[in-house]
Amino acid sequence: MKKKNKNLFIAGLILGLGLIGAIDGIVFHQLLQWHHMIMSPNIQLEIFTDGLFTSLFSAKLLWGGMKIFQDARNNELGTSWKIFVGGIFIGGGIFNLVEGIVDHHILQVHRVRPLAENPLFYDLAFLAIGLLLVIIGLMIKRSEKEA
Repeated sequence: MKKKNKNLFIAGLILGLGLIGAIDGIVFHQLLQWHHMIMSPNIQLEIFTDGLFTSLFSAKLLWGGMKIFQDARNNELGTSWKIFVGGIFIGGGIFNLVEGIVDHHILQVHRVRPLAENPLFYDLAFLAIGLLLVIIGLMIKRSEKEA
């Protein structure tokens, strides 16, 4: 991959990590209130850890935007929408896979929907969505090479 397209892909990847993190935090933590970053009887701890989570994905969004600006300023940024969108999908999928495997299964700090009749279903669906996003991103990215 040419350097310009590689830079564009990496920026998309970073933005995808931040974007899906934002969607997760807004939808699951705030709107649906299914869980917090750490499930605890201490609501202050739950809100604090959600704030740390929000800070992390916000930093990724800022980082991705700064990378685009810096690479464009140095004339080192590709122009392929397929490479960029593929990177966003792959980054979003990686977020779901890593967050799901680490937080839901290894550390068990929370589940996607812990009070559901079958919480494992929601945890596995979260992972499946992550895998699907990675596959879609790879297909979009690969279609650029064939064009």
